[in-house]
Amino acid sequence: MTAFAPPVAAWHGEQNHQGPLLVLLHGRGSNEGDIISLADHLPDGVAYAAVRAPIAEGGGYAWFANRGIGRPIAESLAETMAWFRAWLDDTAPAGRPVVLVGFSGGAAFACGLILDDPDRYTGAAILYGTLPFDARVPTTAGRLTGLPVLVAHGDTDTVIPADLLSRTWTYLHDIAGSDTTGVRDPGGHGISPNVLRELQVWLQRLTISAEAAS
Repeated sequence: MTAFAPPVAAWHGEQNHQGPLLVLLHGRGSNEGDIISLADHLPDGVAYAAVRAPIAEGGGYAWFANRGIGRPIAESLAETMAWFRAWLDDTAPAGRPVVLVGFSGGAAFACGLILDDPDRYTGAAILYGTLPFDARVPTTAGRLTGLPVLVAHGDTDTVIPADLLSRTWTYLHDIAGSDTTGVRDPGGHGISPNVLRELQVWLQRLTISAEAAS
């Protein structure tokens, strides 16, 4: 078992213990300071935590070791998911709504988390990323039944392999059973104004529902 450093998180908004917690997961080679700025453009009245990935890479950090872009090594993903889950259970005890927002490598990590334990999460936004296929997380039919998911892809994305983007889109729309909102953008590998607007609306609706249910 790899010994990771204790988690580092940047916070934005109300760090209460009852309302929804939105966890922002940065891309490969980035850090928590980059993605926490996204919270400035997202709904108010909730807590945002941007967590630093545990593996140092390229001047930043990564969520898992991989065997190619978008293809996690199963053992590495299992270890980092366990590390993250320990932080989450301490930060947001069971019963508090938790929404994941992941970009690129963080999107793949978010997918791994919801597939591993779909009941733990209130929803997940998968931005410009892929499911961690062939990494020993379940991708069976109906695995995410009823879970709200936003998936956004750039039609000219040249970072994530096209076959993985296509498989992810198909799984989340036709196989997972999730309540999927799909956004196709003509741009590349970056959060466009259109996708940001869609994310704002989706999160607003989701967090209002979560607050009403809690």
